[in-house]
Amino acid sequence: MPEVEIQFTVNGISRKICTAPHRTLLQVLREDLGLTGAKDGCSKGDCGACVVVMDNRAVNACLVLAARADGKEILTVEGLASDGRLSHLQQAFAEKWGLQCGFCTPGMLMSSYALLLSNPQPSDEEIKRAIAGNLCRCTGYSPVIDSVRHAAALAREAGHVW
Repeated sequence: MPEVEIQFTVNGISRKICTAPHRTLLQVLREDLGLTGAKDGCSKGDCGACVVVMDNRAVNACLVLAARADGKEILTVEGLASDGRLSHLQQAFAEKWGLQCGFCTPGMLMSSYALLLSNPQPSDEEIKRAIAGNLCRCTGYSPVIDSVRHAAALAREAGHVW
């Protein structure tokens, strides 16, 4: 089967790759680009460990064929920090214990980031809906909700617009 060429932007960097048409965005990110933050937890879109932001929307990278990313903007957890500094969201997760073992954290961060892009002051219910597709066995979700709420407050204090 012939390969397909994909041009897209990942974490602000323009990329061009050739890949088999059956490969997923998750496979390309992890195996071809070395961006291993997104995890392969279930390969079925059930766990949220692979969530990335594509054109400002949270998507399960294990369900997106890489060819569908052609012309898109992709943000992975590796792209949240800048100049060696954690983003408000990452800082809030660390301060409010929104992470524990860390396996679900990249997906939680990206689902939360997509929410904050569209809603910089979400209610607890809106946060719960945004992270509903992310499974965690460590935190019990309350620290994650606290973290997202805290990130929104940090961003407001800094005058940051998502």
